[in-house]
Amino acid sequence: MKYKRILLKLSGESLQGDAGYGISTERLNSYAVQIKAIAQTGVQIGIVIGGGNIFRGLQGAKRGFDRVKGDQMGMLATIINSLALQSALTAEGVRCKVLTSIRMEPIGEYYSKDKAVEYLESGAVVIIGGGTSNPYFSTDSASALRGIEIEADGFFKGTRVDGIYSADPEKDPDAVKFDDITFDEVYRRNLKIMDMTAFTLCKENGLDIIVFDMDTEGNLQKVLAGECIGTLVHN
Repeated sequence: MKYKRILLKLSGESLQGDAGYGISTERLNSYAVQIKAIAQTGVQIGIVIGGGNIFRGLQGAKRGFDRVKGDQMGMLATIINSLALQSALTAEGVRCKVLTSIRMEPIGEYYSKDKAVEYLESGAVVIIGGGTSNPYFSTDSASALRGIEIEADGFFKGTRVDGIYSADPEKDPDAVKFDDITFDEVYRRNLKIMDMTAFTLCKENGLDIIVFDMDTEGNLQKVLAGECIGTLVHN
């Protein structure tokens, strides 16, 4: 394994499975099994989960919610997902800690880099909920920030697609998948991988991004083993 410590970003929307809303027990258990398999190899795993399966601040703003309140509701949604994943991992026998960027003991411990690294080095999976704790920042930005803080070797963005394409593969049959691409090329092509705040944070701090399909069981192990099943973004 070339990675000693990773930041794994999971999509909240993927957690809903085929239900279209909420949390799919099947998908949750699939994620837990995959995470357990790599934890057993000794890789240290930090996780950030989105909240789009429950509430998304931007969508709330379009429906008349105050944007700040909407984003705060989204932060709480990420903590609900974090607790659900912790429960699934614990059921698999994986030691797991939830840290929150907003104080809410006893639901989770208040996040600090030192606390996160201490748990990672002791062999626990660390789930960091609550985003950055600030409105107007996505969970991609929170993932980039936490990945840099915990000194991860890579930012693994688990999605429903198997990598980065030149165009939307569902709309353009001629879309070409990239095995690897530079940050500058992504800017030049104006590819929408994640929000620019998150993307620029990774570029400026030399944190490679690996985009892959997390919903196919076994892919997390494959991508960590170096199999070319996603897209690597690098300087």
